[in-house]
Amino acid sequence: MRQQLAEIEARALAAVAAAASAEQLAELRVAYLGKKGELTAVSRMMGGLSAEERPAMGALVNQTKDKVEQALSARMAELRQAEQAARLAAETIDISLPGRAPQRGSRHILSLVQEQIEDIFIGLGYRIAEGPEVEYDYFAFEALNLPPDHPARDMQDSFYFSERMLLRPHTSPVQVRTMQKMQGELPVKIISPGVVYRRDDDATHSPMFHQVEGLLIDKRVTFADLNGTLLAFARQMFGEERQIRLRPSYFPFTEPSAEVDISCFNCGGAGCRLCKGTGWIEILGSGEVHPHVLEMSGYDPEACSGFAFGMGIERVAMLKYGITDMRLLFDNDIRFLHSF
Repeated sequence: MRQQLAEIEARALAAVAAAASAEQLAELRVAYLGKKGELTAVSRMMGGLSAEERPAMGALVNQTKDKVEQALSARMAELRQAEQAARLAAETIDISLPGRAPQRGSRHILSLVQEQIEDIFIGLGYRIAEGPEVEYDYFAFEALNLPPDHPARDMQDSFYFSERMLLRPHTSPVQVRTMQKMQGELPVKIISPGVVYRRDDDATHSPMFHQVEGLLIDKRVTFADLNGTLLAFARQMFGEERQIRLRPSYFPFTEPSAEVDISCFNCGGAGCRLCKGTGWIEILGSGEVHPHVLEMSGYDPEACSGFAFGMGIERVAMLKYGITDMRLLFDNDIRFLHSF
């Protein structure tokens, strides 16, 4: 039996050392230490030994089992360590490789268009004036010939905080503030770009958008001056071949008033889908400053006159760059923004 144990031990240790996987070690454990394993079979043979031989042989069997168990555990640890080393080697990140460089930002299309408009009018001698976005009702409406019961107020869809304060629905209050600050001094020649707010939201409207309004007050300012100014703007913004036309309209703060169209830059005036077959595209509103507006801001309508105009920066951008949905300007999609 001693010889048999020695042979079993030698074969078991050799098989364990040659095992290449955890599955093979599990099979060897069953083959040598399981209920039907070789060492278990030897243990069952001890019943045929004498009482004097049994203790010594039992101790020898247990020693052999311990050696096989230790060999199995040691080999399992080696295999796990090798497996971990292989996985780490396969998953290693080479930090010496170049990373992804951060993308450089660029000017937003609305900022670009606003700056183009500002540059054009600064070149014509205008200066930029700014005012608060939270405005008094007086500056937003009353001083612009829109008393509290005037029906044209309903066209503005304003955001009110109280009866006296609101988010400005246009940048016209800047014109009023400028006139009152200058206290009758001439000339007044400003543009007022900025954010405005109205309760409107669809493919061509936004509850927050941008406007540029212009104001010129001086002696002997006529409608011809307005026409020439807007023609110069249209040609610098949309191309030297552009023409404009003024259509009679109504605004409470100007009299007479006119909607301004530019000749279609897509078809050259022949008629297309963009201009709806008319050859013209509406771009802004304008008119001679109403005498009441001049009087309320400290100017004598008998001694001076002026004109005003206003346009949406989003509309100019959409026309200039062929954008069909205003909401694209505010979605913050970097693919869209990078196209400009």
